This record gives sequence, structure tokens and C-alpha cells, in this order.
Amino acid sequence: MTDDHITETTNRVMTQWNNDQSNLLQMLIDLQQALNGIPESAINQISAGTRRSPADIESVIGFYSFLHHDTHNPYRVLFSDNITDRMLGSRALAEHLNSRLQDIDTATVDYTSCTGMGDQGPAALVNGHTLTRLDKERIDQMAALMETNTPLSDWPAEWFRVDENIRRRDLLLETDFEKGSAIKCALESGAEKILEELDASGLRGRGGAGFKTAMKWRFCREATGDNRVVVCNADEGEPGTFKDRLLLQSFAERLIEGMTVCAKVIGATTGFIYLRGEYLYLRDELESKLQRYRDAGLLSKDIHGEAGFDFDIKIHLGAGAYICGEESALIESLEGKRGIPRIRPPFPVTSGYLNRPTVVNNVETLVAAAMIAVHGAAWFRTKGTEQSPGTKLLSISGNCLKPGIYEYPFGTSLEVILKDCEATHVQAVQIAGAAGSCIPPSEFSRSIAFEDLATGGSFMIFDRERNLLEMVQNFTDFFVHESCGFCTPCRVGTSLLKKRLAKVASGRATGVDLEKMRIIGSLTRQTSHCGLGMTAANPILETLDKFPHIYEPHLLSTTFEPAFNLDASLEEARQITGRDDPDAHLQGGGV
Repeated sequence: MTDDHITETTNRVMTQWNNDQSNLLQMLIDLQQALNGIPESAINQISAGTRRSPADIESVIGFYSFLHHDTHNPYRVLFSDNITDRMLGSRALAEHLNSRLQDIDTATVDYTSCTGMGDQGPAALVNGHTLTRLDKERIDQMAALMETNTPLSDWPAEWFRVDENIRRRDLLLETDFEKGSAIKCALESGAEKILEELDASGLRGRGGAGFKTAMKWRFCREATGDNRVVVCNADEGEPGTFKDRLLLQSFAERLIEGMTVCAKVIGATTGFIYLRGEYLYLRDELESKLQRYRDAGLLSKDIHGEAGFDFDIKIHLGAGAYICGEESALIESLEGKRGIPRIRPPFPVTSGYLNRPTVVNNVETLVAAAMIAVHGAAWFRTKGTEQSPGTKLLSISGNCLKPGIYEYPFGTSLEVILKDCEATHVQAVQIAGAAGSCIPPSEFSRSIAFEDLATGGSFMIFDRERNLLEMVQNFTDFFVHESCGFCTPCRVGTSLLKKRLAKVASGRATGVDLEKMRIIGSLTRQTSHCGLGMTAANPILETLDKFPHIYEPHLLSTTFEPAFNLDASLEEARQITGRDDPDAHLQGGGV
């Protein structure tokens, strides 16, 4: 690779993104795709063009796990390291590939967090592109192609196939949708009527928190300031979640119209789809669908023939940072920065992207909003519960015969779901990803609902053959890796929990270590800056309460045995003075 080629490529990428420093992350991603890495020599060039210091650019590269400087090896393979991929043998496959490639210098092999392919694993990324259903035979074939430097475009297309894998349809996936219908209804009804329908529908954010969508849109609409923004959070990084993948792949028209309806309501002119880096394979098709909407007069200028209704959508890629699923961290990333969560207030609805009033909703919420605009609140409320109207998409993986995407009315019990996906001898279900709840069989009568088990969509199943301690370690490692490092409780707390957990797993812990984990976990939960730190201890705290049996066999002792007993050392003094009353004793004198 010549210096001239690096300079020319860097200039082209910077021009494509208008030398705008808020597009720094997109420049770095595209540069890496073109050059297989980010050369040190390109950083000064980008710095001069964007007026961001080389140190600032380096800090952005260092923050996102998918960005790197190495341009030497033509292949970078990242195996999905989520617990469900491990259960399918991903670690053994990675080691096998490493052994095959040990005598050649063409590839790096490493691990990444969940790639959103839990129903089609073991999965991996090669130069950012998704590989599914890996096995030993396919790994051997991959190694042979790498040995001969075969470009990815010549690899078998089947290796990159991602299926819809819909197992159950309901309100959202079963109801027909005509292109342009949601936009037409929004224009005919007007912003206030759409808000009233959304409010009556009871639609709540499908990311898990459950904030009322109509309220969020109204707050933004009434905020002071111009140039409002609509952001679709398509960064579903929670381990075990992949339902947005389906909506982006097969129902993108509903998403585009949901964003456009939101733009009409709040008066926005700019929209972004923040697409997680693991879903790079979806970008080109999404761009094509956006262009088809522009060509049909349903996006960009004078939408659907209404003069002055201007709104367009850009796609911005993430680069491997789970924290960017948090809305303020996502906005920081959209601005080309490290994804550090902001201090709130102010909230995004009043001061979001570039300090403009901004609505951030996830994919499923915006799809539901488009459907409500067409079919109305009463239609939406035909399913679900009073507090949780409508349906929920679940990403089901793990120990079941039918992993995939299921749509259920809110209020459906875990028992029904486990039966449908043909899961037997179930020991536990992890709801809402690593940050969620671990549910034992005694609670399988509970239901998916905001008033019971709220979830962004992850539903991982573990049968009685699984070692749940391995699950807890996997999730704890995940939080250590994904902590942005901004606040001490999360940065230090997650590391301390990881060390204590390793002590338990190695058989060197006592009951006091379990108590210490409770204390550290509680402090991390109560004092962390954002939701990641607040939920990072959940896997440990949940299983200590509900699955204590997974810890006890590993302990040297269930009680704390002091190395020195101070009270016993005073026995001689008591004998000399002839005292044995309570004041002559030290309570809890062990040290």
C-alpha cells in the first residue's frame, strides 16, 4: 500500500463526508473498510481536514472496538462470544481456525460481543461482514481461502446468508402495510391527531424502559429551538437480542415511515438510522430503500406533495460499542465522538444531536408508530394488557429446538413461550439480555409485560445441563469489556466483580466473597453514571438470590474463618482479673 494510495483514499472519504467533524466516526469506518485499517499517516490528514486534533482522533479509534490501525493482515475474524454462541461451540471453532492459520500471516482471530445472530450461530464477523452457521468444515474451507488471499467477494454467498427466521407472527408482522400509507395518514390527520392516537394506543418504548412514545414526541415538539431531529436507535447490542435485525432486513419501509410520521409530528427535517456495526451487511439495502422512497416522493423534499414538508434520513454506522445503545451516548457517537453517556438533564428531547431537540426511539417502536398511524389506537389495543398494550418481538435462543423471532401479545407467560419454542428441562431463562433478569422454573408463570418482566427482546434459554456460573462469568466479562470507563463505580466495580467471580470459579472463595460481591454489586448499581453500570451487577445479584446452588459447590467454606481471634487472645487477661462479664468480651473479634 503506497503513501499516495492512502492519501487519495483518505481525501475521497473525507470529501464524501463533507470534512464535517461530526462525521468523524463515519470517515474512520469507511477508511478502514477501504484500507483494511486506519494508517497512522492518515490521522494527520483527517485532523487537518476536520480541525480535530490527532489525539482526539486517536481517542475515538481507541474507544470503538472495531476500529484498528493494522493494515497488514487482509482478514480480521471476530467470533461472537455471547454465551449462546459459546454453547454452540464458537470458542472451539476459533481455536481451530487459529491452529490452521498459525504458519501464515494473513489473518487475526479474536472475539467480539454478541453479533445479533443468536438464532443462526455460531457466528463471526470477517472484515465486518457477517458469517453464520459456522462449523468445523466451514472453518477449514475459510482457512484455505485465507491462505490463498481469496477476496471476500469470491467466498460462498451461503456463508453470509441471514434468514428472517420468523417463528410466530402477530399484530405487527401479520398485518399488511401499503407503501406510503402511514405518511398519507399522518398528513391527512395532522400532527395533533397522530399524537392523540399514539397516546390512546398506549405505545411505550420497545427498548425495555417503556417510556410513553406520545409523551416523548410531545416534549420534543414543544421544546424551544429549530432543526429538530429524529433518531432511530438500531444499535441493539444487548446480548441475545436480534429482533431489530428482522425489522431492518424485511420491514424497513415501516421503519422509514415511522420516522417520517415522527418528523411530521415534531417538525423535524433531519433523521438518522444509527445502525450497529455488526449489521454492516444491511447498509447497502437500507440505502437502496431510502433512495426508492426519495424517488417516489416520499422522502426528502415536499414529501407526498405537501409543500414545505422536507425530511431526509441518513445511515450512520456504529463500530462495536454496546454503550452507544444508551440514547445520550448514541448522540455523542452520532456527533463523531466517543460514546460517553451525557449528564442529564438536559434530555435529548430538548437538547440532543448538536444541541437540537431530538427524539430517539428504537426500531420496533417506530415500526409500531407507523402501524398505529394507519390502523389506529383501537386496533393496537386489541392485543396486550391495559398497562402494556400491543405485542412484543422476542429474540429466542439457547437450549430450544426452534430458536428465532417470535411476536407475542404482552401478557404472555414464559410457560407458553417455552412450549412454543420447544424448550425442555429448562433450568433458567435470561430475560432482557445480560442486564436483565435470570428467571427460575418457579417463576415461569410470570409474563412478558412492563408491569412484570420488561424486556428489550432478548430471551435466552438454559437447560439443566448448562453451568449457569459460566453464563454469569460471560455476562460479567461483557460488562467489564463494554464499560466506557467514564465513572469509577462502573470501571472499578465491574473489574472487582470479575475478580471475585474468578475466585469462586477456581474454588478459592469463601462465603465472605459472596457477601463482598453483593456489596460491590449494590454500590455499582446505586452510584454508576448510566444504565450500563447500574445493571452490570445484575447477573451476579440475580443468581446469588435465585440460584445460590451454582456458587456453593465451589466454596472452600460457606462461612468466614478468621485468621486471628482478638477476643480469644484476651482470655488470659480475663482469668487474671477474674472477669467473664459481657464487657470483658469483644463481639465479632475475628480479623
